[in-house]
Amino acid sequence: MINLHVTDEISRLRAVVLGIANSNGPTPKLEDTYDPKSAEHIKAGTYPKDTDMMKEMEAVLEVFNKYDVKVYRPEEISDYNQIFSRDIAFVIEDKMIISNILPDRDKEIDAIEHVWSQVEKSNRIILPEEAHIEGGDVMPWGEYIFVGTYRGEDYADYITARTNMAAVKCLEEIFPNKKVVSFNLRKSNTIARDNALHLDCCFQPIGKGKCIIHKEGFLEEEEYEWLVNFFGKENCFQITKDEMYNMNSNIFSIAPDVIISEKDFTRLNTWLRSEGFTVEEVPYAEIAKQEGLLRCSTMPLIRD
Repeated sequence: MINLHVTDEISRLRAVVLGIANSNGPTPKLEDTYDPKSAEHIKAGTYPKDTDMMKEMEAVLEVFNKYDVKVYRPEEISDYNQIFSRDIAFVIEDKMIISNILPDRDKEIDAIEHVWSQVEKSNRIILPEEAHIEGGDVMPWGEYIFVGTYRGEDYADYITARTNMAAVKCLEEIFPNKKVVSFNLRKSNTIARDNALHLDCCFQPIGKGKCIIHKEGFLEEEEYEWLVNFFGKENCFQITKDEMYNMNSNIFSIAPDVIISEKDFTRLNTWLRSEGFTVEEVPYAEIAKQEGLLRCSTMPLIRD
């Protein structure tokens, strides 16, 4: 059995699902892409190669091994993108919730059956079909659950809108003792710099009472201001549009004072170290071309 326990984004990590990049298949056709950044790289001929992405994920695995974290991997499906394990499920407290994701990606869920089946049956949750959600939009934070969503009536027109208000309501019902706070995110199917694919693409809380945030990722200024007030302005590391595009908010905490980050995030990593964090740098720029980074490719199962 796996005794799930996740109540925040930063407590010491003990077990995690890390995606794999062993057999992503050929470069997708433009019309089959799920996000504008992948499309951009397909057009430019710079779409990432499996071998490069495998090396990047191995670097993360090495860091987990260094910190004695138990790592589960999905079962390999040939010619299928299985990097972003955060999309397909997430854990809050002792419950594992399977995401209702894009229908083309259902096989990814089957590939973690060996993890799912080790969870107490009463703690395995499958949401109703109308509740769309992906783990990149969900952040447990003590008594709060922060959720990225898109509230526009044109929700169905955006392949980049992954979590709807029906799912937010489901979380409120499953966790009646938590305060579920939702944030309306900016979406674009065509311009990567104008698209916050998930909440963790424009915001992430980290240890020492700090957070990383990008104002323009939020459609409602008052919701952005709520977060800034919650953490305190002096504790918010504001990232630029280019930094958001390069996924600076999508790093990953192993402990309150230990963070895995992309090696080229110079400004962010310098600030983190100045604030007393240990920064484990890894190369992840190839994976970032698919509009996801370290948080997207890791799904915590147990934190202290």
